[in-house]
Amino acid sequence: MRRPVAWVVAVVLFAEAFGIAALNWFLGVVVDRQDMSLAGLDPDMMSASSKIGGVVFGLYFALCGLVALLVAVRDRPPAGFGRILLISAAVVHGLLGAFAWGLVGWTAFLFMVVVLALIVLLLMTYDSPAEPSDAVPPAAPGPENDGGRDEGGKDEGGSPVTSPPAPTTP
Repeated sequence: MRRPVAWVVAVVLFAEAFGIAALNWFLGVVVDRQDMSLAGLDPDMMSASSKIGGVVFGLYFALCGLVALLVAVRDRPPAGFGRILLISAAVVHGLLGAFAWGLVGWTAFLFMVVVLALIVLLLMTYDSPAEPSDAVPPAAPGPENDGGRDEGGKDEGGSPVTSPPAPTTP
């Protein structure tokens, strides 16, 4: 367990998945029990939409949490679909944070920004540079490649690479 940030992100995303699903389910129940219409919309449709939206967002965040958990267990950076999923979760948290600031308050905004920062930290800490074995070996000196020398036959450090030619007497 070299980098614990992935474990923290996984736990936070699983908790958020449960919280989002439970909150939307609760709101659906409230709308259903009030039996009120909003601008002529069917209350049953609003209740069902809230419940379905909660389940969908809950599954989305749970899937993001699963990706973070796999990153933590494998101790390797996310790749492919998992990386795209985590990037989309970061974007969603940025947007939710902006809406939360205006609609809910600074505490909800702060939570969204903390989760956004954790996801970005996960993506950045596991973004490892290329391994030394992947590096391209330097080309051998030849007529088409001067081996990193400048015009005077010296390498980039300034020291001569070969001895100068011996003077000739006429």
